[in-house]
Amino acid sequence: MTTTPLPKAPHPSTLVQHPLDPLTAAEITSAVAIVSDDAQWGTLHDRHITNRYRFATIVLHEPAKSVVQHFKPGDAMQRQAFIVVLDNTTGHTYEAIVSLTDAAIVSWKHVPGVQPNIMLDEFLECEATVKAHPDFQAALQKRGITNFDGVMVDPWSAGNFGIEAEAGLRLTRTFAWVRSEPNDNGYARPIEGVTAVVDLNKMEVIQVEDKGVVPLPPRPGNYASDYIPQFRTDLKPLEIVQPEGTSFEVDGYKVYWQKWHFRVGFTPREGLVLYEIGYEDDGQIRPILYRAALAEMVVPYNDPSLDGSNHYRKNAFDVGEYGVGMLANSLTLGCDCLGEIYYFDAILNDSRGGIMKIDHAVCMHEEDYGILWKHMDWRTNHTEVRRSRRLVVSFIATVGNYEYGFFWYFYQDGSIQYEVKLTGIVNTSAVAPGVTPQYGTLIAPQLNAHLHQHFFNVRLDFDIDGNHNSVYEVNTEPVPLGPENPHGNACYTRSTLLATEQEAQRPIDPFKGRYWKIVNPSKLNSLGQAVGYKLAPGENILPFAHPDSSLIKRAGFTTKHLWVTPYEPSEKYPAGDYPNQHPGGEGLPQWTQANRPVENTDVVVWYTFGHHHVPRPEDWPVMPTAYIGFMLKPVSFFEQNPAMDVPPSAPKLGDCCHS
Repeated sequence: MTTTPLPKAPHPSTLVQHPLDPLTAAEITSAVAIVSDDAQWGTLHDRHITNRYRFATIVLHEPAKSVVQHFKPGDAMQRQAFIVVLDNTTGHTYEAIVSLTDAAIVSWKHVPGVQPNIMLDEFLECEATVKAHPDFQAALQKRGITNFDGVMVDPWSAGNFGIEAEAGLRLTRTFAWVRSEPNDNGYARPIEGVTAVVDLNKMEVIQVEDKGVVPLPPRPGNYASDYIPQFRTDLKPLEIVQPEGTSFEVDGYKVYWQKWHFRVGFTPREGLVLYEIGYEDDGQIRPILYRAALAEMVVPYNDPSLDGSNHYRKNAFDVGEYGVGMLANSLTLGCDCLGEIYYFDAILNDSRGGIMKIDHAVCMHEEDYGILWKHMDWRTNHTEVRRSRRLVVSFIATVGNYEYGFFWYFYQDGSIQYEVKLTGIVNTSAVAPGVTPQYGTLIAPQLNAHLHQHFFNVRLDFDIDGNHNSVYEVNTEPVPLGPENPHGNACYTRSTLLATEQEAQRPIDPFKGRYWKIVNPSKLNSLGQAVGYKLAPGENILPFAHPDSSLIKRAGFTTKHLWVTPYEPSEKYPAGDYPNQHPGGEGLPQWTQANRPVENTDVVVWYTFGHHHVPRPEDWPVMPTAYIGFMLKPVSFFEQNPAMDVPPSAPKLGDCCHS
């Protein structure tokens, strides 16, 4: 990750090929210049002197869906930027839409009572501020810590717990750990009981809370290669070679692979965004999804903190409060991605309006995925088998101690998979010698890892063969023993239309084989069936928090796995636009109170899935990757298996693919 100072504003880049292309560095710089020079922003042009203003968001203001769908290469484009500005002096938040084409502000408004996401710059400044504070240093010294350079301070969003004294303040609460040497795993030694409360607008420590000394855990948890005394010696090289190059093509941000067509985007809040996903069938590109992206994730910890240590406040909204795109890694060949790789860079902004570039933020490559289909005719001994290949588009974000990999997989049979890979270091706290934690797991002597969940919500704007779609729930029902089922073996599938938003708030039910089918009722295949895709759930869970808890008030979307809404471009995030310190009730729970019809219309499907993490000693010091996600599979979308035309591979020894 590299940061460069704000240059003089050039004209927006002429390299933009499509209305959905992410903002270029030149466009971000121009947007900042347009806003800074406009009189209605008062002293914003003095920001270099006062550091009064922060640019929380500068991102493409996506044009209307109809404009995008009618766009032809070479057409004129109106490029706009959406900007969120925070005034640190007043605490006010402003939203602006800026025309880059006309070099003018299109709209400007004050959004009262909200807090923008915590910015990366603020995290760095907050840590330095806390470490320099005398009360914090005194708490460290009381615990025998005198080398403040080795102290790690992680700022956490403060959430909203109805505390009157916190109202209107832009706050973060910090937790701390200490390293014994520069490359030491600091998370092995939590500084328990010490919390600093920081006003981010003033960048001042309001209070240092000290709930009492708990000894530092005694054992290091180092994982870097320098600390491993002996590596395995029996692992032979595994080479992935494509001597003729990759099978995909890239034109700007447009990708073509095995009949798949889609566009790649990237935002600081959501990270990877995929647009206009379609599949070429009989010479026609058939649309499936207009836009697909991670819309929110929340990680609630389940420790009530009866000792006053404030672990109960750990409820991180990693998309809405921090922005996983801003925390994306610069990926490395052979480590994060393997094979013939194509990378997309991310061009973002720092909080002062400068350009921040993340090299290789998105990785794209092909993978062998075993058998695609096979059959051996045992009478003739004739065998046909095809190997499956999938296209992988991914990015990885580091959010404090955790790493999250977000992977989209495209398959040759028309299926799409979304998978989150969870790794990194579990969040830790210290316990006194001999204590067995009730709300966590002892993963090393005196080291506790809290019980917690990771909830993800993906926004899927479906356009299956057009934007008039309906959603059905499909359950498998047993037939009661009787005349219709004399042998007790019968079952059938029942499809139920989810006609309104309230009807379409549904949990998973693996005991009924439940899935959801998104169809275009006006387009039928040759068998008279409505073309569609099904959403097949994977691992999942519901939150354990009480309905009256702060978590459920703020993350109401976690209480249902499926939500369906009619397309409304302003409805982007399931917990609302500004979840940071918000009391809750916004987003999906609020929108769906209107109970709008969602039948035969432009629908957005929101799918929530949760990973329940009961930590194990084997998760320490770095946890093996856990996997969670879902599948989108064609249902009556094709006339037959669309992968019949995948050619046999050419094995070097023998011919196992057809004989």
